[in-house]
Amino acid sequence: MLKCRSVWRTLAPFAGASATLCRQNVRRTGLNNGRTPAHVPAAHVATGPAGGGGGQNHFYVLLVGGTCLGGAIYAYRTLKGDQRRYQERIAEISSRPHRRAKEATTSIRTEAPAVAEAEAQVKPPSREPSGPAPDAESAAPSETTQPPRADGPVFGGAAEEAPAEPQVEEAARQDSAQPSLTLPWHAPYLLIGGGTASFAAARSIRARDPGARVLIVTDEPDLPYMRPPLSKELWFSDDPAVTETLRFKQWNGKERSIYFQPPSFYISPEELSDAENGGVAVLTSKKVVHMDVRGNKVKLDDDTEISYDKCLIATGGVPRNLQVLDRAGEEVKNRTTLFRKIEDFRSLDKVSRNMKSITVVGGGFLGSELACALGRRSHDSGLEVIQMFPEKGNMGKVLPEYLSNWTTEKVKTEGVKVLSEALVKSVTCKDDQLEIKLKDGRLVKTDHIVAAVGLEPNVDLAKSAGLEVDSDFGGYRVNAELQARSNIWVAGDAACFYDIRLGRRRAEHHDHAVVSGRLAGENMTGADKPYWHQSMFWSDLGPDVGYEAIGIVDSGLPTVGVFAKATAKDTPKAVTEKSGTGIRSESETEDVASSAAAPSAPAPAVAREDDYGKGVIFYLRDKVVVGIILWNVFNRMPIARKIIKDGEEHADLNEVAKLFNIHED
Repeated sequence: MLKCRSVWRTLAPFAGASATLCRQNVRRTGLNNGRTPAHVPAAHVATGPAGGGGGQNHFYVLLVGGTCLGGAIYAYRTLKGDQRRYQERIAEISSRPHRRAKEATTSIRTEAPAVAEAEAQVKPPSREPSGPAPDAESAAPSETTQPPRADGPVFGGAAEEAPAEPQVEEAARQDSAQPSLTLPWHAPYLLIGGGTASFAAARSIRARDPGARVLIVTDEPDLPYMRPPLSKELWFSDDPAVTETLRFKQWNGKERSIYFQPPSFYISPEELSDAENGGVAVLTSKKVVHMDVRGNKVKLDDDTEISYDKCLIATGGVPRNLQVLDRAGEEVKNRTTLFRKIEDFRSLDKVSRNMKSITVVGGGFLGSELACALGRRSHDSGLEVIQMFPEKGNMGKVLPEYLSNWTTEKVKTEGVKVLSEALVKSVTCKDDQLEIKLKDGRLVKTDHIVAAVGLEPNVDLAKSAGLEVDSDFGGYRVNAELQARSNIWVAGDAACFYDIRLGRRRAEHHDHAVVSGRLAGENMTGADKPYWHQSMFWSDLGPDVGYEAIGIVDSGLPTVGVFAKATAKDTPKAVTEKSGTGIRSESETEDVASSAAAPSAPAPAVAREDDYGKGVIFYLRDKVVVGIILWNVFNRMPIARKIIKDGEEHADLNEVAKLFNIHED
């Protein structure tokens, strides 16, 4: 800019003189035009101003124009160069930590032999190490390991190496603030959380972008796995080593693993940056504690920073606990299980084999499933299983009262002692047993408590990331494309999404995690698809009774139930034997149900009032169906989905129930 000013000062007098001359020529032109004859041949009209100064005027005009143009070009190039140098400076500053870490590693590798040789010549062999040498194990990244797993190594820990030389350990201590060199410092696709939604997103990303590099960060020590078998099929396994193998038999008798994919499916995080064809890596036992959305990077609990291009938050939720149990003291906490993860299943399995009495607090999906599973085990072991909840019957918040009462009787036949309308007042430990005092005065003695009272969405990153949390339903508020901010998506239990039919919602079920994770992965690769899916959920009370549900199923809404007599094929076990699948939402068809008329065959006689073998329960809001439960009726979810999507009033829901063919043998 200084050069530009000097040039302007030099040319300014010429510009001023040129301007003065131009004004004089204009005045002369006006005077001469006044004396011009009325009839002038067109061929003799001059292009320049009259007065004989046309050539000189052109010269000064060109001079001024050239000066202005040159100054503008110079200013543009100067500003452009300054901007380029500024960007290069910022990039150089950003790359300093990585470059210093790389140079330190190169220096350690090349100079360690020379340093060792020099020290061997100077130091006596018997000299004891000085300084903070005893802390070398905790400072050296190479000593970090991950808990072993039965079905293979856990990816995400530092690679095992030979014992480090003392010089290398000293260098590691001096540079302990630097992140571990075994971890990728950048991931094009970063997925926070290692559950169903994350795995579905990773698979979707790789399907649309085969060369994508995907990094999953999970605070659990395990690779992505499915949670439903933890409260269902795993409890019915005959394998005594099921807690280690985590393999189970489905209702159809086929065996499978709880993990979505074997370890060979993934690549190690160390290989992610250099993988030619990309891949999916899982960083286990690491928790994201801070999120910088402007800088597109996250910080882990060990202060490691990882940058990203696109990020998915699929942190799921954490199990709730009763306040009375939280305040009861360490003895009570040590005898309480909050059921959610693999380790919770292993712990409760061990407890059920060594304790005499277990009490399940909670009457919802999880509590009822665990109560039935433990009740089945009690037939052979003599284990006492108690279930208590504040509602009048099992799943009282979901099922209409008559069906809830029927379900409660079914749970009792599984060997469970059910205490309804039970509110816990206090819990104490006395004589090596837990004493649960209820508000109505009842006292229950037990050895262990399982708290199954709901899930709290994990929104720990909301504050640092500046993301909005829904005040009514919890979870991160997202738009129709499951996007919370630019380059940030949310899927699974932690997402509060807008349902075009039912309004803003949050779902905590396997099918929603699968579909929302898959859609988020597609949108992270540029699909820009809205979330139209009506997710379903299901629950099995053993192999003989199960149901599938969709929409808003709340016992506080008006309901209409249509039932028929069940046959031997109307059970979860029979359905999986026929279809060859175990996880129903994975086999659920996405085909759009047709609007064909109901079958014209006459319906058989209605079942007895207390016989709820199979049927359809419609949940109404303003006379419109907003939720449907298929009770021991399977593979009909597309029909239910279409009924909710249409949003129409129905004069006779008995006719609508015929669409599900519940009266067929």
